[in-house]
Amino acid sequence: MSKQTELVGLARTTKLDEVNAAYDAGALSNRNMVINGAMNVAQRATSATGLGAASGYFTLDRFQMSTDTGGSATAGRYTMTQTADGPNGVSANCLKLDCTTADTSIAAGELLAIVHKFEGQNLQRIGKGVAGAKELTVSFYVKGSATANYMLELKDTDHGRISSKLFAVTTDWNRIEVVVPADVDDGSSPFNDDNATSLELRIWLHAGSNYTSGTASSVWANQTSADRAVGISSFFSNTANNFFITGVQMEVGPVATEFEHRSYGDELQRCQRYYYQNTSDSFYAFQYVTSHKFVQWPHPVYMRATPSDIVTYLGGSFTAYHTDNKHFKAYASSSYTDTVAHRVESYKLDAEL
Repeated sequence: MSKQTELVGLARTTKLDEVNAAYDAGALSNRNMVINGAMNVAQRATSATGLGAASGYFTLDRFQMSTDTGGSATAGRYTMTQTADGPNGVSANCLKLDCTTADTSIAAGELLAIVHKFEGQNLQRIGKGVAGAKELTVSFYVKGSATANYMLELKDTDHGRISSKLFAVTTDWNRIEVVVPADVDDGSSPFNDDNATSLELRIWLHAGSNYTSGTASSVWANQTSADRAVGISSFFSNTANNFFITGVQMEVGPVATEFEHRSYGDELQRCQRYYYQNTSDSFYAFQYVTSHKFVQWPHPVYMRATPSDIVTYLGGSFTAYHTDNKHFKAYASSSYTDTVAHRVESYKLDAEL
């Protein structure tokens, strides 16, 4: 064997070893369990103003804004946008919050948080709550208009357990990396294997004493409300405050790997499992029987559950029926001789967690 052949063989062996090591570390594709972490998909809108009185999905897909539901809604207001800003090589877009109305008289039950929810059946690789449970690493890029401290929280909604970590924000893009310990617990609290919410990734930005008067814990513990946002700044302290976040990733293991880039098309399909809309195309009805016209279309992907719908009809009153997570159906009472152009003009289908 020539020296050149030996060197080629050595190079191939080294490359294979590197691939094997990467595989063992979970560093290949689909390691990021967060959907739309690069903030590229915004089906509903790219901007929403006057927010703060209620929770909801307003702009970027899969990122819900959460406020208190127990009667202590904050007086603070903000604008939420998909903004063309991000750390080089990570994303060209970010989620931006801009405080437009300050709230310095903080009631005990107030809160503001960015929330990403996960289906239980997508979390089984973690093995949480049983022997062999794995560590998680959460990473993301953040900056603000001033220095501040906010809280990252993972919340096991199936069993009421949380793990939290305070992090600092500066005026420059910085990557936050948090290793979340394995939660072996008592062997009785694995995530439910279903399509409901089992885990929430929360970024706490504002909170009253109901959530800040205890002691935060970076290990998994049974949820105590007072421990959830200890030590955070208030995003609503000043109308000059801004908050930016992108490159959100959650992966199995104790190492924050490089942010996993996925194509826009891949991320859009993942988002459409929970929500999709069409406000430009028309679906014309066809004659089904003598007295009814009929329209149907398949969803682009199987949605998480049967969605709620907001549908605009043109040319008559349609009645939806037998809609499920695979397709939408509706009919209108109309005879063969009816020349009105019955059609669906726009629709929004929501199966969010």
